[in-house]
Amino acid sequence: MSVDTYYTLGRSGLRVSRLALGAMTFGTEWGWGADEDMARQLFNTYIDAGGNFIDTADGYTYGTSEAWIGKFVAERELRDRVVIATKFTYNAEPGNPNAGGNGRKNILRAVEGSLRRLGTDYIDLYILHTWDQITPAEEVMRTLDDLVQSGKVRHVGLSDTPAWYAARAQTLAEWRGYEPLSTLQLEYSLVERNIEREFIPLGLELGMGIMVWSPLASGLLSGKYKPSEGGFSGGGRLDTMRDTQNPAFQKITEQNWQIVAELEVVAKELGHSMAQVAVNWTVNRPGVASVIVGATKLAQLEDNLKALDFQIPNELSDRLEAISRPETQFPYSFFGPEIQEMIHGGKPVGTKPTGYYPNVLIESAGAGVS
Repeated sequence: MSVDTYYTLGRSGLRVSRLALGAMTFGTEWGWGADEDMARQLFNTYIDAGGNFIDTADGYTYGTSEAWIGKFVAERELRDRVVIATKFTYNAEPGNPNAGGNGRKNILRAVEGSLRRLGTDYIDLYILHTWDQITPAEEVMRTLDDLVQSGKVRHVGLSDTPAWYAARAQTLAEWRGYEPLSTLQLEYSLVERNIEREFIPLGLELGMGIMVWSPLASGLLSGKYKPSEGGFSGGGRLDTMRDTQNPAFQKITEQNWQIVAELEVVAKELGHSMAQVAVNWTVNRPGVASVIVGATKLAQLEDNLKALDFQIPNELSDRLEAISRPETQFPYSFFGPEIQEMIHGGKPVGTKPTGYYPNVLIESAGAGVS
């Protein structure tokens, strides 16, 4: 598999690279990131490797990320080749409650800003960034469908929402004939596997491909931190942000450190970097359509782009799966083989001929889907 191997996103006809280029690092406004020259190098390296999927958001580096992507795409006349995904939700106008959230007023405001910064008349994939706990799914899906009907948006998705909300949104789309959700953009990695309980089966059942963010757990799995070299030594974005309230950066725990230690050993046995192994493991999990990789240095991106060049043997993959398996919680404890045998009279669960749809079988509670 290579970067120029494309999968359709969910049940849509949109074909995207298995690795997407994350552009949250485009800009230095947040105190870390890549300046314009480096961002251009990162963009060109990804494109030249065959990648076609760029992920950003209207709030990334206060709009610089979108502006630079638009500039880089125009410089190489790539608009018809690349798939641009951007997101809305976050408020950039303190004191103005309607300049954020997922209501119709803000969505229509936000899309115009993104189109202007990107220098384009349409967005390939428009994604709700985070659940605002207020706006009904009916309002979101109707508004997103209106944008598709207008030609300003081609495909739509959700990020960082509850599974029940995503299920309701997709069911509404099916029932009312709205543009269906093509993707769920969610955090997933060896140290963050909670989406396996609900979101992976949801995506497989209702046709939403998973776009993974933070496959390296904000740098914890990147190889920067090696237990064999004395433990966590600080530095980098993870350490800079560890005292913030952003849950994406709260990764330094004893359990996670055990996972990092096993990853280091497995990577050495394979002869690949820790980052490559972590990304490879994630991209080959059930339900995953594309994994977002970001970088601030060219060497980081070049290393990540090689993550598709090898296969992890089953024995080593099983070791990573076992050390990182999330704890079983209620009600998933009732979905294991023992209870299911009681339900089905001792017969195997989920037996269907190959190709029968949907061919989904829960292997064990919280342990994934095959």
